[in-house]
Amino acid sequence: MRTGELGFWWRSLGGAPGPRAPLPGPTEADVAIVGAGYTGLWSAYYLKRAQPSLRVVVLEREVAGFGASGRNGGWVSGFFSGPSRVYERRGGRDGFLAMQRTMFETVDEVARVIAEHGIEADLVKDGHLSVALNGAQRQRQREEVSHARRLGLDEHDLRELSAELLAARVRVAGARGATFSPHVARVHPVKLLLGLAALVEALGVPIYEDTAVTEIAPHRALTRRGAVAARWVVRATEGYTADLRGLKRALVPMNSSMIITEPLAPAVWEQIGWSGREVLGDGAHAYVYLQRTEDGRIAIGGRGVPYRFASRTDGRGETAPATVESLRAKLHSMFPATAEVAVEHAWSGVLGVPRDWCISVDADPDRGIAWAGGYVGEGVAAANLAGRTIRDLIIEQPSPLTRLPWVGRHPARWEPEPLRWAAIHGVYSLYRRADRREQRSDRPSLLGRLVDAASGRT
Repeated sequence: MRTGELGFWWRSLGGAPGPRAPLPGPTEADVAIVGAGYTGLWSAYYLKRAQPSLRVVVLEREVAGFGASGRNGGWVSGFFSGPSRVYERRGGRDGFLAMQRTMFETVDEVARVIAEHGIEADLVKDGHLSVALNGAQRQRQREEVSHARRLGLDEHDLRELSAELLAARVRVAGARGATFSPHVARVHPVKLLLGLAALVEALGVPIYEDTAVTEIAPHRALTRRGAVAARWVVRATEGYTADLRGLKRALVPMNSSMIITEPLAPAVWEQIGWSGREVLGDGAHAYVYLQRTEDGRIAIGGRGVPYRFASRTDGRGETAPATVESLRAKLHSMFPATAEVAVEHAWSGVLGVPRDWCISVDADPDRGIAWAGGYVGEGVAAANLAGRTIRDLIIEQPSPLTRLPWVGRHPARWEPEPLRWAAIHGVYSLYRRADRREQRSDRPSLLGRLVDAASGRT
Protein backbone atom coordinates (compact mmCIF):
# COMPACT_ATOMS: atom_id res chain seq x y z
CA MET A 1 0.00 0.00 0.00
CA ARG A 2 1.23 3.47 -0.85
CA THR A 3 0.77 6.36 1.52
CA GLY A 4 1.23 10.09 1.16
CA GLU A 5 2.38 11.85 -2.01
CA LEU A 6 -0.49 13.79 -3.54
CA GLY A 7 -2.90 10.85 -3.30
CA PHE A 8 -4.48 8.22 -5.49
CA TRP A 9 -6.38 10.59 -7.77
CA TRP A 10 -3.06 11.94 -9.09
CA ARG A 11 -1.43 8.50 -9.28
CA SER A 12 -4.38 7.16 -11.31
CA LEU A 13 -3.40 9.67 -14.02
CA GLY A 14 0.31 8.98 -13.89
CA GLY A 15 1.22 11.60 -11.29
CA ALA A 16 1.29 15.38 -11.33
CA PRO A 17 2.33 16.96 -14.64
CA GLY A 18 5.63 18.78 -14.95
CA PRO A 19 5.66 22.03 -12.98
CA ARG A 20 4.66 25.23 -14.70
CA ALA A 21 7.03 28.17 -14.74
CA PRO A 22 7.17 30.41 -11.65
CA LEU A 23 6.41 34.10 -11.64
CA PRO A 24 9.23 35.68 -13.67
CA GLY A 25 9.39 38.80 -11.50
CA PRO A 26 7.36 41.83 -10.41
CA THR A 27 4.30 42.31 -12.57
CA GLU A 28 0.95 44.04 -12.82
CA ALA A 29 -2.51 42.63 -13.40
CA ASP A 30 -6.16 43.50 -13.09
CA VAL A 31 -6.77 40.46 -10.89
CA ALA A 32 -4.16 38.38 -9.06
CA ILE A 33 -5.56 35.12 -7.71
CA VAL A 34 -3.67 33.44 -4.88
CA GLY A 35 -4.18 29.68 -5.00
CA ALA A 36 -4.68 27.37 -7.98
CA GLY A 37 -7.32 25.10 -6.50
CA TYR A 38 -11.00 25.03 -7.41
CA THR A 39 -11.79 28.46 -5.95
CA GLY A 40 -8.94 30.19 -7.76
CA LEU A 41 -9.47 28.42 -11.08
CA TRP A 42 -13.26 28.89 -11.13
CA SER A 43 -12.77 32.58 -10.31
CA ALA A 44 -10.30 32.95 -13.18
CA TYR A 45 -12.60 31.07 -15.56
CA TYR A 46 -15.71 33.14 -14.87
CA LEU A 47 -13.85 36.46 -14.78
CA LYS A 48 -12.24 35.89 -18.17
CA ARG A 49 -15.49 34.65 -19.70
CA ALA A 50 -17.27 37.75 -18.42
CA GLN A 51 -14.56 40.25 -19.42
CA PRO A 52 -11.94 38.73 -21.75
CA SER A 53 -9.86 41.93 -21.61
CA LEU A 54 -9.07 41.46 -17.91
CA ARG A 55 -5.44 40.65 -17.13
CA VAL A 56 -5.75 37.75 -14.69
CA VAL A 57 -2.85 35.80 -13.18
CA VAL A 58 -2.93 32.81 -10.81
CA LEU A 59 -0.18 32.38 -8.21
CA GLU A 60 0.39 28.93 -6.71
CA ARG A 61 2.91 27.95 -4.03
CA GLU A 62 3.14 24.30 -5.15
CA VAL A 63 1.33 22.93 -8.22
CA ALA A 64 -2.26 23.52 -9.29
CA GLY A 65 -4.52 21.28 -7.22
CA PHE A 66 -1.86 20.49 -4.62
CA GLY A 67 -4.28 21.03 -1.73
CA ALA A 68 -7.80 19.81 -1.06
CA SER A 69 -8.90 20.25 -4.68
CA GLY A 70 -6.69 17.31 -5.67
CA ARG A 71 -7.17 15.15 -2.56
CA ASN A 72 -10.89 15.25 -1.71
CA GLY A 73 -13.56 12.58 -1.75
CA GLY A 74 -15.02 13.59 -5.11
CA TRP A 75 -18.42 14.80 -3.90
CA VAL A 76 -19.98 17.64 -5.88
CA SER A 77 -22.44 18.43 -3.11
CA GLY A 78 -25.35 20.83 -3.24
CA PHE A 79 -25.19 21.20 0.53
CA PHE A 80 -22.90 23.43 2.56
CA SER A 81 -21.53 23.61 6.06
CA GLY A 82 -22.72 25.33 9.21
CA PRO A 83 -26.01 25.78 11.05
CA SER A 84 -28.83 27.43 9.11
CA ARG A 85 -29.39 29.99 11.88
CA VAL A 86 -26.09 31.73 11.01
CA TYR A 87 -27.26 32.39 7.45
CA GLU A 88 -30.80 33.19 8.56
CA ARG A 89 -29.46 35.98 10.77
CA ARG A 90 -28.20 37.70 7.62
CA GLY A 91 -30.87 36.84 5.08
CA GLY A 92 -33.84 35.43 6.96
CA ARG A 93 -35.36 32.11 6.05
CA ASP A 94 -35.96 33.23 2.47
CA GLY A 95 -32.29 34.16 2.13
CA PHE A 96 -31.17 30.81 3.45
CA LEU A 97 -33.53 28.98 1.12
CA ALA A 98 -32.33 31.02 -1.85
CA MET A 99 -28.77 30.08 -0.99
CA GLN A 100 -29.67 26.41 -0.66
CA ARG A 101 -31.49 26.39 -4.01
CA THR A 102 -28.53 28.14 -5.62
CA MET A 103 -26.19 25.49 -4.24
CA PHE A 104 -28.43 22.77 -5.69
CA GLU A 105 -28.24 24.52 -9.06
CA THR A 106 -24.47 24.78 -8.72
CA VAL A 107 -24.10 21.00 -9.02
CA ASP A 108 -25.77 21.27 -12.43
CA GLU A 109 -23.59 24.28 -13.33
CA VAL A 110 -20.46 22.22 -12.73
CA ALA A 111 -21.91 19.46 -14.92
CA ARG A 112 -22.82 22.02 -17.59
CA VAL A 113 -19.27 23.39 -17.82
CA ILE A 114 -17.86 19.87 -17.93
CA ALA A 115 -20.20 18.97 -20.78
CA GLU A 116 -19.68 22.24 -22.67
CA HIS A 117 -15.92 21.83 -22.73
CA GLY A 118 -15.76 18.05 -23.05
CA ILE A 119 -13.92 17.48 -19.75
CA GLU A 120 -13.68 13.77 -18.93
CA ALA A 121 -14.20 13.94 -15.17
CA ASP A 122 -16.26 10.78 -14.42
CA LEU A 123 -19.13 12.95 -13.18
CA VAL A 124 -22.35 11.09 -12.43
CA LYS A 125 -25.21 12.73 -10.56
CA ASP A 126 -26.83 9.83 -8.72
CA GLY A 127 -27.33 11.60 -5.40
CA HIS A 128 -26.23 11.08 -1.80
CA LEU A 129 -27.19 8.42 0.72
CA SER A 130 -26.61 9.15 4.40
CA VAL A 131 -26.85 5.76 6.07
CA ALA A 132 -28.03 5.26 9.66
CA LEU A 133 -25.95 2.51 11.29
CA ASN A 134 -27.80 2.54 14.61
CA GLY A 135 -30.96 3.89 16.20
CA ALA A 136 -29.31 7.12 17.33
CA GLN A 137 -28.23 7.98 13.80
CA ARG A 138 -31.70 7.14 12.51
CA GLN A 139 -33.31 9.53 15.00
CA ARG A 140 -30.92 12.34 14.02
CA GLN A 141 -31.77 11.78 10.37
CA ARG A 142 -35.48 12.14 11.10
CA GLU A 143 -34.74 15.37 12.94
CA GLU A 144 -32.66 16.55 9.97
CA VAL A 145 -35.51 15.87 7.55
CA SER A 146 -38.01 17.65 9.83
CA HIS A 147 -35.66 20.64 10.05
CA ALA A 148 -35.30 20.67 6.26
CA ARG A 149 -39.08 20.80 5.89
CA ARG A 150 -39.27 23.77 8.27
CA LEU A 151 -36.69 25.55 6.13
CA GLY A 152 -38.68 24.97 2.94
CA LEU A 153 -37.01 21.91 1.40
CA ASP A 154 -39.40 19.31 0.05
CA GLU A 155 -39.54 15.56 -0.43
CA HIS A 156 -37.59 15.80 -3.66
CA ASP A 157 -34.69 17.59 -1.96
CA LEU A 158 -34.27 15.29 1.04
CA ARG A 159 -36.26 12.27 2.10
CA GLU A 160 -36.06 9.23 4.32
CA LEU A 161 -35.53 5.73 2.98
CA SER A 162 -36.47 2.61 4.88
CA ALA A 163 -33.92 -0.13 5.41
CA GLU A 164 -35.60 -2.07 2.59
CA LEU A 165 -35.46 0.83 0.13
CA LEU A 166 -31.82 1.45 1.05
CA ALA A 167 -30.97 -2.22 0.46
CA ALA A 168 -32.46 -1.95 -3.03
CA ARG A 169 -29.72 0.60 -3.79
CA VAL A 170 -26.83 -0.68 -1.65
CA ARG A 171 -26.53 -3.29 1.08
CA VAL A 172 -24.82 -1.81 4.14
CA ALA A 173 -24.43 -4.18 7.07
CA GLY A 174 -26.66 -3.28 10.00
CA ALA A 175 -28.21 -0.24 8.32
CA ARG A 176 -31.50 0.97 9.82
CA GLY A 177 -32.37 3.23 6.89
CA ALA A 178 -31.03 6.36 5.25
CA THR A 179 -31.77 9.77 3.89
CA PHE A 180 -31.44 10.49 0.19
CA SER A 181 -30.91 13.67 -1.79
CA PRO A 182 -30.48 13.86 -5.56
CA HIS A 183 -28.45 17.08 -5.32
CA VAL A 184 -24.99 15.47 -5.18
CA ALA A 185 -22.74 14.08 -7.90
CA ARG A 186 -19.64 11.94 -7.95
CA VAL A 187 -16.51 13.13 -9.75
CA HIS A 188 -12.84 12.30 -10.19
CA PRO A 189 -11.47 15.44 -8.51
CA VAL A 190 -8.13 15.63 -10.32
CA LYS A 191 -9.66 15.08 -13.76
CA LEU A 192 -11.96 18.02 -13.00
CA LEU A 193 -9.03 20.07 -11.69
CA LEU A 194 -6.80 19.43 -14.71
CA GLY A 195 -9.63 20.13 -17.12
CA LEU A 196 -10.42 23.40 -15.40
CA ALA A 197 -6.75 24.45 -15.34
CA ALA A 198 -6.51 23.77 -19.08
CA LEU A 199 -9.63 25.88 -19.69
CA VAL A 200 -8.19 28.78 -17.73
CA GLU A 201 -4.89 28.67 -19.59
CA ALA A 202 -6.73 28.49 -22.93
CA LEU A 203 -8.47 31.72 -21.95
CA GLY A 204 -5.07 33.39 -21.61
CA VAL A 205 -4.59 33.18 -17.84
CA PRO A 206 -1.06 32.20 -16.74
CA ILE A 207 -0.76 29.86 -13.77
CA TYR A 208 2.54 30.53 -12.02
CA GLU A 209 3.60 27.58 -9.88
CA ASP A 210 6.40 27.41 -7.29
CA THR A 211 5.37 30.98 -6.43
CA ALA A 212 4.63 31.28 -2.73
CA VAL A 213 2.62 34.34 -1.70
CA THR A 214 3.71 35.39 1.77
CA GLU A 215 1.31 38.27 2.29
CA ILE A 216 -1.78 39.77 0.72
CA ALA A 217 -1.82 43.56 1.06
CA PRO A 218 -4.18 46.14 -0.44
CA HIS A 219 -3.85 45.82 -4.21
CA ARG A 220 -0.70 43.67 -3.88
CA ALA A 221 0.29 40.03 -3.57
CA LEU A 222 3.80 39.76 -2.16
CA THR A 223 6.02 36.85 -3.20
CA ARG A 224 9.73 36.09 -2.94
CA ARG A 225 9.86 36.32 -6.72
CA GLY A 226 8.46 39.83 -6.76
CA ALA A 227 5.26 41.68 -5.99
CA VAL A 228 2.15 41.54 -8.15
CA ALA A 229 0.32 44.86 -8.21
CA ALA A 230 -3.35 44.42 -9.06
CA ARG A 231 -6.68 46.19 -8.89
CA TRP A 232 -7.93 43.06 -7.13
CA VAL A 233 -6.23 40.27 -5.20
CA VAL A 234 -8.33 37.15 -4.63
CA ARG A 235 -7.47 35.00 -1.62
CA ALA A 236 -8.31 31.45 -2.67
CA THR A 237 -6.08 29.61 -0.21
CA GLU A 238 -8.69 27.71 1.90
CA GLY A 239 -6.87 25.25 4.17
CA TYR A 240 -3.53 27.02 3.66
CA THR A 241 -4.78 30.49 4.64
CA ALA A 242 -3.03 30.31 8.00
CA ASP A 243 0.34 30.43 6.20
CA LEU A 244 -0.32 34.01 5.08
CA ARG A 245 0.91 36.85 7.27
CA GLY A 246 -1.77 38.11 9.64
CA LEU A 247 -4.22 35.26 8.93
CA LYS A 248 -3.02 32.55 11.31
CA ARG A 249 -6.38 32.40 13.08
CA ALA A 250 -8.75 33.06 10.16
CA LEU A 251 -9.24 29.42 9.12
CA VAL A 252 -7.80 26.31 10.71
CA PRO A 253 -6.37 23.60 8.44
CA MET A 254 -8.38 20.54 9.46
CA ASN A 255 -6.95 17.20 8.33
CA SER A 256 -8.97 14.60 6.48
CA SER A 257 -7.65 11.21 5.38
CA MET A 258 -8.65 8.70 2.72
CA ILE A 259 -7.94 5.15 1.67
CA ILE A 260 -8.86 3.47 -1.59
CA THR A 261 -9.18 -0.20 -2.42
CA GLU A 262 -8.03 -2.22 -5.36
CA PRO A 263 -10.77 -2.75 -8.00
CA LEU A 264 -13.44 -5.03 -6.56
CA ALA A 265 -14.33 -8.28 -8.30
CA PRO A 266 -17.81 -8.48 -9.88
CA ALA A 267 -18.84 -11.07 -7.27
CA VAL A 268 -18.00 -8.63 -4.46
CA TRP A 269 -19.98 -5.84 -6.10
CA GLU A 270 -22.89 -8.23 -6.47
CA GLN A 271 -22.85 -8.92 -2.73
CA ILE A 272 -22.68 -5.19 -1.94
CA GLY A 273 -25.40 -4.35 -4.46
CA TRP A 274 -24.01 -0.84 -5.10
CA SER A 275 -24.81 -0.67 -8.80
CA GLY A 276 -25.39 3.09 -8.98
CA ARG A 277 -22.93 5.90 -8.39
CA GLU A 278 -24.49 7.43 -5.29
CA VAL A 279 -21.99 8.79 -2.81
CA LEU A 280 -22.38 7.45 0.71
CA GLY A 281 -21.87 8.71 4.24
CA ASP A 282 -22.89 7.57 7.68
CA GLY A 283 -24.71 9.48 10.40
CA ALA A 284 -21.98 9.39 13.05
CA HIS A 285 -20.61 12.50 14.73
CA ALA A 286 -17.15 11.50 13.44
CA TYR A 287 -18.52 10.52 10.07
CA VAL A 288 -17.05 8.83 6.99
CA TYR A 289 -17.64 9.50 3.30
CA LEU A 290 -17.41 7.08 0.38
CA GLN A 291 -17.65 6.88 -3.39
CA ARG A 292 -17.58 4.10 -5.99
CA THR A 293 -14.98 5.06 -8.58
CA GLU A 294 -15.31 4.68 -12.32
CA ASP A 295 -12.81 1.79 -12.30
CA GLY A 296 -14.64 -0.14 -9.59
CA ARG A 297 -12.87 0.79 -6.35
CA ILE A 298 -14.24 2.12 -3.07
CA ALA A 299 -12.72 5.30 -1.66
CA ILE A 300 -13.51 6.06 1.98
CA GLY A 301 -12.42 9.03 4.06
CA GLY A 302 -12.70 10.47 7.55
CA ARG A 303 -11.02 12.89 9.92
CA GLY A 304 -8.15 10.79 11.35
CA VAL A 305 -5.77 13.12 13.25
CA PRO A 306 -7.89 16.27 12.98
CA TYR A 307 -5.38 19.08 13.53
CA ARG A 308 -1.68 19.83 13.94
CA PHE A 309 -0.46 22.30 16.53
CA ALA A 310 -0.10 25.95 15.38
CA SER A 311 -2.02 25.26 12.15
CA ARG A 312 0.84 23.31 10.61
CA THR A 313 0.19 21.36 7.41
CA ASP A 314 1.85 18.25 6.01
CA GLY A 315 2.26 18.73 2.29
CA ARG A 316 3.26 15.12 1.64
CA GLY A 317 -0.06 13.78 2.88
CA GLU A 318 1.37 11.02 5.05
CA THR A 319 -1.36 9.13 6.89
CA ALA A 320 -0.97 7.59 10.33
CA PRO A 321 -1.23 3.77 10.38
CA ALA A 322 -3.94 4.01 13.06
CA THR A 323 -6.02 6.19 10.74
CA VAL A 324 -5.61 3.73 7.87
CA GLU A 325 -6.69 0.86 10.10
CA SER A 326 -9.67 2.82 11.41
CA LEU A 327 -10.91 3.55 7.88
CA ARG A 328 -10.24 -0.04 6.79
CA ALA A 329 -12.23 -1.36 9.75
CA LYS A 330 -15.12 0.99 8.96
CA LEU A 331 -15.16 -0.16 5.34
CA HIS A 332 -15.22 -3.82 6.37
CA SER A 333 -17.95 -3.25 8.96
CA MET A 334 -20.17 -1.53 6.42
CA PHE A 335 -19.36 -3.99 3.63
CA PRO A 336 -18.19 -7.36 5.03
CA ALA A 337 -17.68 -8.61 1.46
CA THR A 338 -14.58 -6.35 1.28
CA ALA A 339 -12.78 -8.24 4.05
CA GLU A 340 -10.23 -9.70 1.61
CA VAL A 341 -10.00 -6.62 -0.61
CA ALA A 342 -6.61 -4.89 -0.51
CA VAL A 343 -6.16 -1.21 0.26
CA GLU A 344 -3.88 0.29 -2.39
CA HIS A 345 -3.30 3.86 -1.26
CA ALA A 346 -3.80 6.18 1.70
CA TRP A 347 -3.40 9.94 1.76
CA SER A 348 -4.37 13.06 3.69
CA GLY A 349 -5.02 16.73 3.06
CA VAL A 350 -6.29 19.83 4.80
CA LEU A 351 -9.53 21.76 4.48
CA GLY A 352 -10.34 25.24 5.76
CA VAL A 353 -12.61 25.52 8.80
CA PRO A 354 -13.88 28.89 10.13
CA ARG A 355 -14.74 29.38 13.79
CA ASP A 356 -18.50 29.23 13.15
CA TRP A 357 -18.24 26.37 10.57
CA CYS A 358 -19.98 28.51 7.92
CA ILE A 359 -18.79 29.45 4.45
CA SER A 360 -18.16 33.04 3.37
CA VAL A 361 -17.26 35.12 0.33
CA ASP A 362 -16.67 38.86 0.01
CA ALA A 363 -14.84 41.62 -1.84
CA ASP A 364 -13.55 44.86 -0.34
CA PRO A 365 -13.27 47.48 -3.11
CA ASP A 366 -11.32 49.93 -0.95
CA ARG A 367 -8.52 47.45 -0.29
CA GLY A 368 -8.92 45.53 -3.54
CA ILE A 369 -9.06 42.18 -1.73
CA ALA A 370 -11.61 39.43 -2.32
CA TRP A 371 -11.79 36.01 -0.71
CA ALA A 372 -13.86 32.86 -0.35
CA GLY A 373 -13.58 29.70 1.67
CA GLY A 374 -14.31 27.95 4.93
CA TYR A 375 -16.01 25.12 3.03
CA VAL A 376 -15.39 22.54 5.80
CA GLY A 377 -14.85 19.81 3.22
CA GLU A 378 -17.79 20.62 0.95
CA GLY A 379 -15.95 22.87 -1.46
CA VAL A 380 -16.07 21.06 -4.79
CA ALA A 381 -19.37 22.70 -5.67
CA ALA A 382 -19.17 25.65 -3.27
CA ALA A 383 -15.95 26.80 -4.96
CA ASN A 384 -17.83 27.08 -8.23
CA LEU A 385 -20.47 29.29 -6.61
CA ALA A 386 -17.65 31.29 -5.02
CA GLY A 387 -16.01 31.84 -8.39
CA ARG A 388 -19.23 33.14 -9.94
CA THR A 389 -19.92 35.35 -6.92
CA ILE A 390 -16.40 36.78 -6.92
CA ARG A 391 -16.85 37.54 -10.61
CA ASP A 392 -19.99 39.55 -9.96
CA LEU A 393 -18.45 41.37 -7.00
CA ILE A 394 -15.26 42.29 -8.86
CA ILE A 395 -16.92 43.47 -12.07
CA GLU A 396 -19.49 45.31 -9.92
CA GLN A 397 -22.46 43.48 -11.35
CA PRO A 398 -25.15 43.17 -8.65
CA SER A 399 -26.92 39.85 -9.04
CA PRO A 400 -28.93 37.30 -7.07
CA LEU A 401 -25.58 35.70 -6.20
CA THR A 402 -24.22 38.83 -4.53
CA ARG A 403 -27.35 39.02 -2.35
CA LEU A 404 -26.98 35.54 -0.85
CA PRO A 405 -26.40 35.51 2.91
CA TRP A 406 -22.88 34.09 2.78
CA VAL A 407 -21.69 37.26 1.05
CA GLY A 408 -20.00 39.77 3.35
CA ARG A 409 -19.66 37.47 6.35
CA HIS A 410 -16.63 37.90 8.60
CA PRO A 411 -16.42 34.94 11.02
CA ALA A 412 -14.69 35.44 14.34
CA ARG A 413 -11.07 34.35 14.57
CA TRP A 414 -10.07 31.08 16.19
CA GLU A 415 -8.61 31.02 19.68
CA PRO A 416 -4.83 31.34 20.04
CA GLU A 417 -2.68 28.31 20.81
CA PRO A 418 -2.67 26.15 22.84
CA LEU A 419 -6.42 26.69 23.25
CA ARG A 420 -7.06 26.05 19.55
CA TRP A 421 -5.26 22.69 19.56
CA ALA A 422 -6.91 21.59 22.80
CA ALA A 423 -10.38 22.61 21.67
CA ILE A 424 -10.26 20.88 18.28
CA HIS A 425 -8.74 17.65 19.59
CA GLY A 426 -11.16 17.74 22.50
CA VAL A 427 -14.16 18.09 20.20
CA TYR A 428 -13.21 15.09 18.05
CA SER A 429 -12.27 12.98 21.04
CA LEU A 430 -15.68 13.65 22.58
CA TYR A 431 -17.44 12.98 19.27
CA ARG A 432 -15.80 9.57 19.05
CA ARG A 433 -16.80 8.86 22.63
CA ALA A 434 -20.38 9.88 21.81
CA ASP A 435 -20.36 7.55 18.77
CA ARG A 436 -19.19 4.63 20.92
CA ARG A 437 -21.95 5.32 23.46
CA GLU A 438 -24.56 5.46 20.71
CA GLN A 439 -23.36 2.20 19.24
CA ARG A 440 -23.81 0.52 22.64
CA SER A 441 -27.07 2.16 23.71
CA ASP A 442 -28.76 2.67 20.31
CA ARG A 443 -29.93 6.06 21.59
CA PRO A 444 -28.72 9.61 20.82
CA SER A 445 -25.92 10.70 23.10
CA LEU A 446 -26.42 13.81 25.19
CA LEU A 447 -22.64 14.25 24.99
CA GLY A 448 -22.81 14.56 21.21
CA ARG A 449 -25.50 17.22 21.42
CA LEU A 450 -23.53 19.17 24.02
CA VAL A 451 -20.38 19.10 21.86
CA ASP A 452 -22.39 20.25 18.83
CA ALA A 453 -23.70 23.21 20.80
CA ALA A 454 -20.37 24.10 22.41
CA SER A 455 -18.43 23.92 19.13
CA GLY A 456 -21.02 25.96 17.20
CA ARG A 457 -21.88 23.20 14.72
CA THR A 458 -25.61 23.39 15.46
